[in-house]
Amino acid sequence: MKKQILTALAISVFAVACTKSTTKSEQVENADGTVTTTTTTVTESSPHLVDSAKVNEAKENVNAKLDQAGDKIDNAAQKAKDKIDATADKTKQDLNKAGQDIKTEANKVGKDIKSGAQEAGKDAKEAARKSAAKVEDAAKKLKEDLSK
Repeated sequence: MKKQILTALAISVFAVACTKSTTKSEQVENADGTVTTTTTTVTESSPHLVDSAKVNEAKENVNAKLDQAGDKIDNAAQKAKDKIDATADKTKQDLNKAGQDIKTEANKVGKDIKSGAQEAGKDAKEAARKSAAKVEDAAKKLKEDLSK
């Protein structure tokens, strides 16, 4: 491929070297007093020094190679995009699963805390009941002692 590009480059340089260009400048004064400059370049090539069929063939070869390279780049880019999309989908699924796992564990912890709080409440009520019974017993004893 390097040889073909270099060949096309050499033909292009040769073609440019065999051209003759003439530049003409023309100035026109407008009605409002401004000046407009028009530059015209005329390029002439010598038909005897360059075989246009060979130039066209080289051009077509270069275009074909460029098209092939473009196709290869497009295919590689599509494969890379597909891999990125697949990785993104997998990551999304993993994150969703992790979120569900966290939610499930949080619900379990919440239930455990609620259960523990209910049990602690029952224990507190029971302790208060026993304490009240002891206070009542102590009050009865004190009352009996005072009445003696």
